[in-house]
Amino acid sequence: MKRPIKLLLVVFNQARKGTYWRAFHWGRVLARWGHDVTLMATSPEARFFFRVCQAEGLRLVETPDLFSGTLRSGWDPWNTMKRIAWLGREDFDLVHAFEARPVVLFPALFEKKRGAKLIMDWCDWFGRGGSVEERPQPLVRWLLRPIETHFEEAYRHRADGTTVINGLLREKAIGLGVDPATILLIQNGSDPGRPLQPQKEAKKKVGLEGEDQLIGFVGGTFFQDARFMADAFNGVIARNKKVKLLLVGYFNREIEGWLSDPSKVIRTGSLPYDRLFDYLSSCDICWLPLCDNSANQGRWPLKLNDYLTVGRSVVATDVGDLREVILRYQVGLITENDSADFARKTLALLKQAPLREELGKKARVAAETVFSWDRMTRDLEMFYLRVLDQAAPH
Repeated sequence: MKRPIKLLLVVFNQARKGTYWRAFHWGRVLARWGHDVTLMATSPEARFFFRVCQAEGLRLVETPDLFSGTLRSGWDPWNTMKRIAWLGREDFDLVHAFEARPVVLFPALFEKKRGAKLIMDWCDWFGRGGSVEERPQPLVRWLLRPIETHFEEAYRHRADGTTVINGLLREKAIGLGVDPATILLIQNGSDPGRPLQPQKEAKKKVGLEGEDQLIGFVGGTFFQDARFMADAFNGVIARNKKVKLLLVGYFNREIEGWLSDPSKVIRTGSLPYDRLFDYLSSCDICWLPLCDNSANQGRWPLKLNDYLTVGRSVVATDVGDLREVILRYQVGLITENDSADFARKTLALLKQAPLREELGKKARVAAETVFSWDRMTRDLEMFYLRVLDQAAPH
């Protein structure tokens, strides 16, 4: 019988945003399997006090942060010190640190010094060459580039194990001196526990039953990706007037200003997590329009797993690991890194209901099998136990 692990998952993200979900889904499954799991994330509002509660079997610790809004992104010394002080009253067997910004890194190293084993996750390329290059203000890029790069790269060798989200980050970790034998490549998962919703019922549920065909996109995006999306959607509506773009959840770009017909966009605004799936289930297809740059090559869009969960076919650009996954499991179409080709293949798929249905069924199968959170967490649990066993004294 496996021994239970007392586990700390620590993220810089605000609770219920971004990489929080990667940690949360692993944590809830591990808690269901009998492990003692604590997830530490930044509170969306609190500045001085902790909020501790139970969430699907794990203990969720929301830490205070003096910054506001999107600035609550892992840099606040107050948040860092409060986390370390709180951890001084706790003991863990293993800490899984998601990314390496200060509010994650220093508390994780503190626990390692006290005897916990440390695993570091790398699921976004933030530093030089990565997403910092997508910031529109040159001065901000110049200031943040060396800082992001230092924290992202300088401490990787301190970990007892490393998880990465794609092949590119695996190679980067090896290039920084991380032993390949201590790396686990593990992507994001899907939630097949959510029942499939027929499109007609979903559209009625969210008040979109009068709409024609819907293209779905969930969450935010980089500036250049939003421009690419706008160009592609202009190409679509130039040839098909009965299509609308459904932006599900918080979308961070003013895309309407780039469109020939802004009325073709439906924004839901921020939504409870469960509600996202109702809107995605109302769509005919889902989109992943990503420019082929280092920032996108160095990540894995959780959006894809949400699309698989609701059983919708996907149109995606040929970036990073997307081609291999989408074509291997036959869940959608891959396009060139060209908005015109993206529009053409979208239009072709919108005309072929039987193909959309076939790809959607295979998407759901992929969600239920290879990409289920349970299957992925099984791999992660084995990795945890291996790290702990290797660290045990002889």
